[in-house]
Amino acid sequence: QVQLVESGGGLVQPGGSLRLSCAVSGISGIAVRISNMGWYRQAPGKQRELVATITSSGSINYTDSVKGRFTISRDKDKNTVSLQMNTLKPEDTAIYYCNTASARWIWGQGTQVTVSS
Repeated sequence: QVQLVESGGGLVQPGGSLRLSCAVSGISGIAVRISNMGWYRQAPGKQRELVATITSSGSINYTDSVKGRFTISRDKDKNTVSLQMNTLKPEDTAIYYCNTASARWIWGQGTQVTVSS
């Protein structure tokens, strides 16, 4: 069974930065490498939204609200996906999750990101 473990969240002031990491286990490395991966977030009282995706070939897309501030990357050898978040805003406050771009796997616990002064 696939396990997704997100880490790197925390409390940061507006304008600050965080780097999130997602470790994928319980599945072959090949299966991870061929999967299109994504970072999602869910703010209190809101639906979960997809904020960034990276395909197996490295093509990347972002939702408009994070373009120019967030950078998604992946390490295929380590089965990890990262999200570098810069110039954070209070509206970025949410629990952040990783999954395939189609949300095919069971969700992990996520990592809380709080942007507040």
